[in-house]
Amino acid sequence: MKTTASEHDSFGSTMSPSAAEMSSAKPAEPTKSEPSTFESLKVRIRHHYELASEYYYSLWGEHIHHGYFLHPNDTKDVAQIQLIELLLQRSNLAKGSKILDVGCGIGGITISGKQVEMATKLTKDASGQNKVAVGEPIALGNGSVRFLELDAETMGEHFAGQSFDCVWISEAMSHLPDKELFFRNAFELLKPRGKLVIADWFKAEDLTEKQVEDDIKPIEDGMLLPPLCTQSQYVKFGKEAGFGVFSDPFDISQQVLKTW
Repeated sequence: MKTTASEHDSFGSTMSPSAAEMSSAKPAEPTKSEPSTFESLKVRIRHHYELASEYYYSLWGEHIHHGYFLHPNDTKDVAQIQLIELLLQRSNLAKGSKILDVGCGIGGITISGKQVEMATKLTKDASGQNKVAVGEPIALGNGSVRFLELDAETMGEHFAGQSFDCVWISEAMSHLPDKELFFRNAFELLKPRGKLVIADWFKAEDLTEKQVEDDIKPIEDGMLLPPLCTQSQYVKFGKEAGFGVFSDPFDISQQVLKTW
């Protein structure tokens, strides 16, 4: 998340199917591309993470996402854990929750088979279970975890008949071409009073064409992103899918800036 004068880098928001209130602006719809373009983008994203996941692991560690820096002496690893703790605090998830982590990286669902392989190995090492096959549940602590390579746009079909306490997506939804579909799928897969927890990259509201061209387009092109959305667009998509807001969106650009 590169910070510019015209970009909001990250925020956390918790949306709940049972919440009674949601307010949002009415921003313009994001530009749509042809389906073939989106499919090509998915292939490029998958290829990118197949090649780069080990490098990202060496650079960022197990958590391939930003750090939330609260103190001058916070290390990258501490800050990354603090971002997770922030989202847990804001979402108020109960211990023992059944969570679908979309875009889980090496940590769930990921688009990269390489990341599934790395995640499985790291979890086996942590749990001491070395005979579990890829894609099978691995006991860890008081629960278990399973890693899957899956197109997030098909998760509604893949997990049909199942339900979760939480759908968690951290810095991954910006890669998804059809975000409205994701919100609808998440809503259908959540239990009553379940929660959708989001951290993502956003563009600021009311940008000029020049700001979009100078500041946003290079980020979208460089990071393999479809058109970036604003925070209010995510709120709108959530409301249209049936969600209410449990915890209002908030901007943590300054706290994650040190990651870069």
